[in-house]
Amino acid sequence: MDRGGGASRDLASMDNLTHSLVGALLGQMGLKRKTGLAMPTLIIAANIPDIDAVAVLLGGHQHLALRRSLTHGPIAMVLLPLMLWGAMLWFDRWQTRRGKRPAKRLPIHKGWLLALAYIGCLGHPLFDWFNSYGIRLLEPFSSQWFYGDTLFIIDIWIWAALIAGVWFSLRREKYAAANWQRPAWISFIAVCGYIFVNGAITGMAEADMLAMLRAQNEPTASIPDPMVVANPVPVEFWKREILWRDNKYYGQGKYSLIGGLRLDQNINLIGTPDVKLIKSLENWPDIKNFLFWSRMPIFKSVLGSGKAASGQVTITDQRFAGSLASENFTVEASWSDE
Repeated sequence: MDRGGGASRDLASMDNLTHSLVGALLGQMGLKRKTGLAMPTLIIAANIPDIDAVAVLLGGHQHLALRRSLTHGPIAMVLLPLMLWGAMLWFDRWQTRRGKRPAKRLPIHKGWLLALAYIGCLGHPLFDWFNSYGIRLLEPFSSQWFYGDTLFIIDIWIWAALIAGVWFSLRREKYAAANWQRPAWISFIAVCGYIFVNGAITGMAEADMLAMLRAQNEPTASIPDPMVVANPVPVEFWKREILWRDNKYYGQGKYSLIGGLRLDQNINLIGTPDVKLIKSLENWPDIKNFLFWSRMPIFKSVLGSGKAASGQVTITDQRFAGSLASENFTVEASWSDE
């Protein structure tokens, strides 16, 4: 039996620049004046759940089943801030013993330092949830995936707002302005409003698509409502890529606040591998991990024409099938009884 796997890069998280900027913005909102080491604690805490990125070193598609799970779940949200808090306390004491502690650093307030570690860390899974990749918020108690479908995984408008808030706040602080925190607060409010608007756009897009599909084919007890996903797109936050599927078919469309909904008339079969091929795939780690992660799998299988039983299957995820990252979310396998 032959096996093969598609390429796969790690695109599993809201980018770490966004996470870092969120931590920095919280500091510039005034939290960095609460204790020594506040700013590095906020920034590190905002990134620390991504320690699971080492899973990409395992190769194949195993990281798809490991990312955004344990280190983003409730146990990690309790333990990771405590570990960071202990590390920052040790670092401050280590510098003090060596005579290297900066004179301008504020005294350490243990309570505030721990609180900031929790604030920074808890914001990480929230921002990861905003995109359509998925996150297992309840791991290890439940392996259910949750999807926000609100922001594209790299959002330049979020970048712009966060960078502006941090930069202008730092500039005002440098010149000893009394209200140096104000730009950071304005940025925070703008980002919250932007996220709220994007969530509303997703909700409207999905509702319009579902209404159109219902009008075309009234669901019954045996044919439930189709799955509809409004996928955020780069830069054009007012638009969505609409994906739908039922038990047999899938299709797509586009939604814009300006132009409304346009449904693509091309309808495709989701596809299912041959029964014999399915049984053989169950023991393949790459296939198993991919299907565990996949929200909208698409199967393209080909059976061999020779006397020996053989077949080949390519599995993609509909969310990424038409994107530049499609090859990163594809797995292939072939088998033969020869």
